[in-house]
Amino acid sequence: MRHEVTEADTAVTVGSGDVPVLATPRLIAWMEAATVEAAAPFTTAGQTTVGTALRVEHVRATRVGGRVDVFAEPPAAPGAAGRRLTFRVRAVDDAGRLVAQGEIDRAIVDRQRFLDSA
Repeated sequence: MRHEVTEADTAVTVGSGDVPVLATPRLIAWMEAATVEAAAPFTTAGQTTVGTALRVEHVRATRVGGRVDVFAEPPAAPGAAGRRLTFRVRAVDDAGRLVAQGEIDRAIVDRQRFLDSA
């Protein structure tokens, strides 16, 4: 997934800092969106996935106007319980430099049962 950093994506606007660069919370949202897409093949009708944990290291600033490509590598197969998925995630800028990397966990849930319990 490719994203262009806008003023709306900055730490100043999001409230996570006072510099006009890509905010870590926005970057994590983009990474989570990539995992949602990558999780689709692991679900069946009536199922969805929900985020449960993340371990992300944001290592390089990206200015407004910069582009960031976000990748989510799906697991080879669901975990032993069959409902947990751990994705390797990374983001690189338009110069090919690493912006962030880590892991995001998602759980496969029955959509209606999940909504009923909320």
